[in-house]
Parts: sequence; C-alpha cells; structure tokens
Amino acid sequence: MAENPTLTSAELEARLLALHEASLELVQDISLESLLRKIVQLAKDLSGAQYGALGVLGAEGELDQFITVGMTSKETGRIAHLPRGLGLIGALMHSPKPIRIPNIGTDPRRIGFPQHHPAMTSFLGVPIHKGNHQLGQIYLTNKKNALEFTEQDEQLIEMLAAYAGVAITNANLYNELIQRDLVLTRRNDNLALLNDLASTLTITTDIDTTLEKALEQVMEYLHIEVGEVFIRQEESRLLSLSVHRGVEAPSIFKKSQFLMGEGLVGTTAQENQPQVLNLNQAGAAGEHPEIIKNGFCQVAGFPLSGFQGVWGVFTVATCHPEPLDDLEMQFLANISSWLGTAIENARLGLNSRRLAILEERERFGMDLHDGVIQSIYAVGLTLEHARLLLTEDVGASRHRIEQAIADLNSTIRDIRAYILDLRPRQLRDENLMQGLQRLVNEFYVNTLVPVDLQGPNDGFPGLTDLQALTLFHICQEALANIAKHAHADRVSVVVWKTQDRVVIEVHDTGRGFNPEGTTFKLGHGLSNMQSRARNVGGDVDISSEPGNGTTVLAWVPYMPS
Repeated sequence: MAENPTLTSAELEARLLALHEASLELVQDISLESLLRKIVQLAKDLSGAQYGALGVLGAEGELDQFITVGMTSKETGRIAHLPRGLGLIGALMHSPKPIRIPNIGTDPRRIGFPQHHPAMTSFLGVPIHKGNHQLGQIYLTNKKNALEFTEQDEQLIEMLAAYAGVAITNANLYNELIQRDLVLTRRNDNLALLNDLASTLTITTDIDTTLEKALEQVMEYLHIEVGEVFIRQEESRLLSLSVHRGVEAPSIFKKSQFLMGEGLVGTTAQENQPQVLNLNQAGAAGEHPEIIKNGFCQVAGFPLSGFQGVWGVFTVATCHPEPLDDLEMQFLANISSWLGTAIENARLGLNSRRLAILEERERFGMDLHDGVIQSIYAVGLTLEHARLLLTEDVGASRHRIEQAIADLNSTIRDIRAYILDLRPRQLRDENLMQGLQRLVNEFYVNTLVPVDLQGPNDGFPGLTDLQALTLFHICQEALANIAKHAHADRVSVVVWKTQDRVVIEVHDTGRGFNPEGTTFKLGHGLSNMQSRARNVGGDVDISSEPGNGTTVLAWVPYMPS
C-alpha cells in the first residue's frame, strides 16, 4: 500500500465542489432513509474508503439505526448482529470530536468484530451535530490506496457532517410535520364519526339502534373484524351480551354473560379502565375457539361509563399484527364514554317516565278524592237531609231530592270531563271567590253550620287557573273534613293577597285533633292538600289542638302582570 498522498490544489478544489453540489442535494432530500444512505455513500466516495456506515442515535442516546455501504446484502446477512454501541463506535458516540486512527487492531478501545465481519484496518469516525446535540456518526474504514485517512479527509468529512446535521434535522422536522398532519387528519376523521354518532343520539332514544350503529361504524372505520357490546342491568353485577357484529367469529368469548370482575369483560367493568389482551402472548383464556383458530391477535375492552357508574363494556377483536395504537385506543375510549352516557340518559328517561306515571296516578287519586268523591259525598248529605224532611216538610224534601239529582248530573259531567281530559273542571266558569262561595253554600245547606266567607269579589286577577283550582280543592277538602269529623258550630273562610302570595285560611271551632299523632298518608285529604299546594310552588300549614278547633292555612305564588 502506498504512502498517504497529499492532495493537490486541483484535487482538493474538485472534492470541495463535489461536496458543495452534494450538500445542495442533501438539503433537498426530505426522505430520512434515502438521505442517510446518500450521506454515508458520499462520505465513502469523498474519503476514498472501502466501507462506510452511519449510525443514528435514538431519543435516549442509544444506537437506533445503522446503515452500511460497501458490503453486499449477503455479506451483511452473515454477520451475527449489528453494532451495539460498544468499542470504537461507543467511543465516537460520546466524543465531541472526530476519531482517526491508522489501525483498528492496535487501538485499546476496540472490542473486536463479530464472526463473518470483513477485516478492517484504518478508521475515521466523525460525529454529526446539530448545535450541542449529537444526531449520529459517520464511520469510514479501509482507506483505499493509502495506509490511513488524512487530515484533509477528516476536515472534508467534518464539513459533510455539518451539512448532514442540517439535512437530517430538516428531514426529521418534515417527518414530524407529516406525522402531525396524519394525526390531525385522523383526529378530524374521528371527530366526524363522533359527530355522526351524536346526531344518531339526538334523533333516537332506542339504545339498541344506537349501539348497533356505533359498533358498525367503528368497525368499518378502524377495520376491526369483530365487535361486541355487553350491557349491565341496573343494580345488577351481571353483564350480558347485547350486540355482536362480525362474520369471522360467532363470538369473541366462550361465554355470553360475565359477572363484575370476571374475565376481560368483568375486569373492564369493575376497574372502569380499558383492558387489552394480546392473544399471541397470553393465548386462549376464555376466548371463543374461532377467535384463536382465525388468528386474532388482540382483544380490547372499554367501559361504557356514565356519571352513575359503568353500564356495560364495548369489546373489539382484531387480526391486525400491529396492536391498536394510542390514537385508536383514545378514540375507542371516547366512543365508549359517549355510549355509556347515551345508555345512562336512556335509562334516566325511562325512570323519568316511570316516575311521571306514578305522579300521574297520584294526581288521579287526588282529583278523584278531592273532586268527584267529595261531590258524591255532598249528594249523600243532601239525600240524608231530604229523608229527614219527608215527615216534616214534603215540599222541602222534594226540593232537596231535586237538588241531589242536579248535583249527581253535575258530578256525571265532571266524570265525563275527567275521562276526556283527565282533569275535572271544578271551577267551571267561575273565578276563585265565586267557586268558594258555591262550596260554602253547599256546605251550609248540607251541615247547617254557619260559614263566614271573606275575600275580594274580583277573584284575584292574574291568578292562574291551576293556582285557583289548587286553592279551591284545598278549601273543598278542608270543609269536607269539618263536615265529617269536626262537629263544629262555626266556620270561617278568609282569602287575601300579599305582594307575592294568595293566602286562604279555613278555621273551625270543632273538636280538633293532635297533628303530631296523625300520619299524612298519600291519597288522604291532609296529604292531598299539602301535595297540591307544593305542586304549584306553595305550601300548607295545619294547626289544631284537641278541643280548640283546626286551622288550615294555604298559599300559592301570586305574580299579577
């Protein structure tokens, strides 16, 4: 081998020109893999090396990539392993300056070559920096037609490394932008699908339809082969299969029901966290035989959770060799959260409807008790009075019977109206004071107990029909209770208004009772009065004492325009 020749000015100028032209090409190459191979090939050509290599460092400073030129693929395939960042390569990875030695075999930092590695003697290694950060290294060995690499070679490759640092940084930035664009595109697609599902939720309350559409769209969008939804009934620890999609397997699991904490489905529900099972690692553990037979690689479960807990589990199984990535997992978790909220809202809506039915039944009971039944009771009192008059005054008795017939006809009309619109019209075409006057008159005729009614004749303009009817029924119930139980010799009914209320007071001088020892049961008069007042934003206070009569004080809001 010849002595190291010194480059002439013309040769050096030619190399620099080649480096300049190559650098322009480097900074235009935005494909990182292509760029790295161009850099090491150019370094090999400029330095006259037989072999060249380029190592790229990973995020943690480890040797992440190693690209070689000068060896055939057959030669590289025979080498046991790629460099691991030890020996001279490791020294260069931690060196801020180039390393140039005439013979690798005599350097104390060497650790030797693996089997089938070609013989190498002279060595030139140059780190690639961007600022103070090392991106990688250029390795050159076996200087052709010379014993070792020259100082001029070192300077030239340092210049190339500077260009390479800029080019690699630009390529990395471009790749990051591409990845960000891909992520943004996927996120936009995800949002579009979420928006489509949200539209489904707004137009249907059928949870089965929602689950089926969501499962179908998610499987098509993510190219998932099989999907299932397990639903938990309220107050139950059992999750049952509700929806299945996918022809590659009749089911993901052998079982169609799981208890909380049992298997992947039960664990997902109990921990309220996504669960992933890699079948290649874990093997069959409760999965359907077709899942294993057809080469499925991964099963994942996502909780369908709402504010009140977990309502079910969304499960998917895929044959993809690549596992679900973070963005796909996040998307599936978001879908599952939406579905959990949809299930919760549907069940809350069902419970609300059930509660409305119960409240409606309660209202029916109050209306019947305070309206129709009280009217029939009043007719009974009228007929009883007529019977007493038969021996004393036949004309008066006939009049009372005719009045009872008229009252029964009126009650029949109330029942008919109740059937038609589910609400009796006790006030007819009267205002509140006119309706109360009719109640007082009927009470006196049937009981002969004097009643004093006080209140404005205009009946409180601005008082709603519902509020007026509420006060009417409360007075009706109070008078009925007096007639049945009080044995009073005088009753007063006083109605007045304050700035924001209309108040009615019904007082009797009867025998009274102990309120603390009385249970207000639903459907009974005292409870009905309280319920009616509270339903319109008012309230009732009942005060009584044995031997000293009873006072019913009720109020409703009043905001006249």
